[in-house]
Amino acid sequence: MLRSPSLRRTVPVALLAAGALLLAGCGSDGSKDGKDSKDSKDSKDASSKASDTAKASGCDIKSGDASDAVKVTGEFGKTQTATFEKPLKADELQRTVVTKGDGATTADGDEVDTIVSAYLGGDGKSLGTQPLSLTVGDDQVIEAFSAGISCVPFGSRVVVTVPAKDMYGDQGNAQAGIKGTDTVVIVTDVIGKKKPLVPQAWTSDKPTVKFDASGKPTLTLPAGKPSPDLKLLVLEPGKGEVVKAGDQVTVDYQGTSWDTKKIFDQSYGKQPVPFRTTDVVAGFGSALVGQKVGTKLVVTIPPKYAYGEKGSGSELAGQTLVFVIEIKATQS
Repeated sequence: MLRSPSLRRTVPVALLAAGALLLAGCGSDGSKDGKDSKDSKDSKDASSKASDTAKASGCDIKSGDASDAVKVTGEFGKTQTATFEKPLKADELQRTVVTKGDGATTADGDEVDTIVSAYLGGDGKSLGTQPLSLTVGDDQVIEAFSAGISCVPFGSRVVVTVPAKDMYGDQGNAQAGIKGTDTVVIVTDVIGKKKPLVPQAWTSDKPTVKFDASGKPTLTLPAGKPSPDLKLLVLEPGKGEVVKAGDQVTVDYQGTSWDTKKIFDQSYGKQPVPFRTTDVVAGFGSALVGQKVGTKLVVTIPPKYAYGEKGSGSELAGQTLVFVIEIKATQS
């Protein structure tokens, strides 16, 4: 995960694994100048303390009236719907294991495949549902998200309720629509240990990409429906250092929705963007691993490796995303 909160704020929400929700130290003031406001600093301090607590006492997190009040339906590992009497108010972090799995208990360092949903306790508003890969004991992840995977058996469904101020400070997280006075409800399905995601070679019905004099790409997609598989086409191989899983990479990118044929986000014409391969949606990060600095590529990402199926909360949910990417640098 990114170590610099100022860099974290430059990463477009469209690329983040959990939008603005997940990471400790994620600024909510929207500034991009690399300077931290007092509120942002308070938020980082609060979330850092919370992360330290979770890492130290993952097996000791208690259930309570708030977390016990949340009911969850839906097929494990696929869909989650949380219901509770509103408004739901939590005075402290609580965790209830709704369904206890029969697998081994998670331990620090385990990379875990999950599905995570989040809701506002006040009115039940969904903040989104998304498949995520999280690392147990990662001190860059906010305590409330770590609590969903810490010291629980694989196969478990877990509910966490927490005051938003404990996650983001008194000012909350405006980027995610969360006030400091809110309660956040988080549902986590702890599916299993992460398996490396490897894109297939994109060998037929390939797109074309032309770069103008400034280096900005124009993508032309093939006719027909997108592939249900994650596929990668190398446009130009690089000659630099190889990107490893978890590296901090710097890239230029352009994101297009196959469904709408419209560009929804890009760094071309602005500045290359730094982030760790684990900070972004699974399909994007996996496309970078094993490639060399200088590589230009195109990757098509089906919903399950991007923002999930329709109804999962993101505007991009249910859409196949196509990214043109140029790898500028990498660092372990």
